[in-house]
Amino acid sequence: MKFTLSWLKEHLDTDASLDEIVDKLTMIGLEVERVEDRAKMLAPFVIASVISAEQHPNADRLRVCMVDPGTGKPVQVVCGAPNARGGMTSVFSPPGSYIPGKDITLGVGKIRGVESHGMLVSEAELQISDNHDGIIDLPADAPVGKSYAAYAGLGDPVIEINLTPNRPDCAGVSGIARDLGATTIGSYRDRAPKPVKGQFPCPVSVRLDFGQTHSLCPAFSLRLVRGVSNGPSPEWLQKRLTAIGLRPINALVDITNFITFDRSRPLHVFDAAKVKGNLTVRRARNGEQLLALDGKTYTLDEAMCVIADDNGPESLSGIMGGEHSGCSETTTDVLIESALWDEVNIAQTGRKLGINTDARYRFERGVDPAFMIPGLELATQMVLDLCGGTPSEIVIAGEVPLKEKVIDFPLGEVTRLAALKVTQPEARRILERLGFFAAGQDRMKVAVPSWRPDVEGKADIVEEIVRIVGVDQVPSTPFPRGEFARKPVLTPIQLRTRKAKRALAARAMAEAVTWSFISKAEAKLFGGGSPNLALANPIAAELSDMRPSLIPGLVMAAQKNADRGFKDIALFEVGQIFKGDNPDDQSTAACGVRHGLANPNEIGRHWTGSGVADAFDVKADAFAVLAAAGAPAQALQIVPGGPAWFHPGRSGTIQIGPQNVLGHFGELHPRILAALDAEGPMVAFEVILEKIPEPKARATRAKPMLELSPFQPVERDFAFVVDRTVKAGDIVRAAQSADRKLITAVTVFDVYEGKGIDAGKKSIAIAVTLQPRDKTMTDQDIDAMASKIVGEVQKRTGGVLRG
Repeated sequence: MKFTLSWLKEHLDTDASLDEIVDKLTMIGLEVERVEDRAKMLAPFVIASVISAEQHPNADRLRVCMVDPGTGKPVQVVCGAPNARGGMTSVFSPPGSYIPGKDITLGVGKIRGVESHGMLVSEAELQISDNHDGIIDLPADAPVGKSYAAYAGLGDPVIEINLTPNRPDCAGVSGIARDLGATTIGSYRDRAPKPVKGQFPCPVSVRLDFGQTHSLCPAFSLRLVRGVSNGPSPEWLQKRLTAIGLRPINALVDITNFITFDRSRPLHVFDAAKVKGNLTVRRARNGEQLLALDGKTYTLDEAMCVIADDNGPESLSGIMGGEHSGCSETTTDVLIESALWDEVNIAQTGRKLGINTDARYRFERGVDPAFMIPGLELATQMVLDLCGGTPSEIVIAGEVPLKEKVIDFPLGEVTRLAALKVTQPEARRILERLGFFAAGQDRMKVAVPSWRPDVEGKADIVEEIVRIVGVDQVPSTPFPRGEFARKPVLTPIQLRTRKAKRALAARAMAEAVTWSFISKAEAKLFGGGSPNLALANPIAAELSDMRPSLIPGLVMAAQKNADRGFKDIALFEVGQIFKGDNPDDQSTAACGVRHGLANPNEIGRHWTGSGVADAFDVKADAFAVLAAAGAPAQALQIVPGGPAWFHPGRSGTIQIGPQNVLGHFGELHPRILAALDAEGPMVAFEVILEKIPEPKARATRAKPMLELSPFQPVERDFAFVVDRTVKAGDIVRAAQSADRKLITAVTVFDVYEGKGIDAGKKSIAIAVTLQPRDKTMTDQDIDAMASKIVGEVQKRTGGVLRG
């Protein structure tokens, strides 16, 4: 909802500054989204006199102008406008100024070899109209050197508020002013329209014809004005509409647009000469068409409401008029319509046809029913003032639904719900300034005005009082903490989900959200497809079963990206998977898929770049999730192989013992990729977050100080020949068991099979770090520890020291 400051002040008597008004609007619940102060934006633009305009020596369509911007020192400007001439008065923009219509900042430059020190601008370049045919041509008596914005009246700030759907009364400037008038910032000017006496009976009648169906039009009023002169609207009205983004059309149409924004009362005008017979408000017939004012033809159905004459539909009720009966400069007799429409029907029709108009915006939220006739009277008076003519009497069909709503309101509710203490006189003053009627002392009777359909109960009355007193006046009251500490708001699985997403995003993976349903064939590939996981009413044949894994959805998403040229991609998803129809069969999985380069952020192939993603990349992804989710790192075990959808020799299983499998990682089986119509290789991982054991509660105690040994650590390398079936992890654990205090690190740095190693054997080399705490180790101490390490490895794995 947009309006100008001067427009607001026509309804609000105030001396408050723009900043004070903006702050107060937000505080009373009418949040200000933007303030456009053209006076500031157009401050550099001044009125200037063009002393001369000579032909450019190097361009046929350019002129070299000498311009006096009011300083007495002429400035040279190169101009390409066809109307640039000596002796004219125009608008000058100096170097350093910003041109909003072109989104550029001017500088001193050369155009075809001639220096230009500024610019003569058009209205389009200042974004005050669409006219870009030439530079602005001002009257000869325009004050040279003065601000153009002040001269043209463009210094009126435009305020835009974010209007919530429950406040249709503030879809008009008058309603906004009423709210502000209830505060201390000013007083509301209640300018009720005066009735206009009809001079003759209206020759056009109106009939509401909905048969046995629900009426879509509670009330309809109409009046004819004869002998109007429909030309351009006056300058003040055009400027007001232009300021809020509306295009002036002609006086009759501009009047209806003005009242829509001024009083939140949409109206429509028909050219009476183009209306055949009387008007009927009815449901449209299936297949009927209407050529609307936007130039589009709409096909209607019986769920929609139209205003029709003997020729058929002339207007889509409450949304948009028809082009056939629209008013133009030739209109001499005009029918003015003001009606009430069914809010739900207006919204449904607008959505179905894809039409968004200012009228629809207001009618679907609800307009003031009591203002239907006064709105028609106001429009009539404006037509008479601006276009002349003679009005007829008003014709009314239906009945305006005025329901009196009185709320029994104990004043103590303000304290109970908002902890504010408001006196009865203050509460009554606020309510009456908002248009309510209030009577009584501690227990008041409050009558709700017709323009406030959102007020239904005591809590709504409290809200009205609180927002005017000021939400900032509500005391900050902490919740009672009780004896015990607060429990965490998020559950462990919610925390793990968040941490898993952050960990994977930190590894340059992009989050995807895929369907929870896949086809039965795809579900069977990943261990699903049972009848109890089939949907009773699937939205598509390929979305028939609950997913047993996140991998198929991510694989298909990665392939879609590859098909569109993004072959290097890393996707992840954290979501639900389903192994059965019981609650315990539903788990939260963290899953990722990589295709192409291991680092998808790299641009193309490069000799410094990473290689193609493999099983070790997704293993690192899986361990990043486990670490973030709090899995015990020392207890994790890697077992070769995985489920059938992984490559048997290029995959692994992560577990804490054989009874608690946390997840899997590795390269996907070529057979699975072919079934999913995806190009390989692709690598993936999937971790079940619920399988991660909860950390054991420990007594809270101070952490010991970090102890750094003053002695030099010692590192020794060992190479053991073992059977091919022996795991490297077993050798690492065996070496660590020799002395867990002295040995601080054991790492594998080489695995070798081939020449010099017997068949069925392999060599595994480890580096062992010894960190003494009490004394520097002697050669004898080191040799003794080395012998102990060799003995432990031989005892546990059968490995012998490589010669």
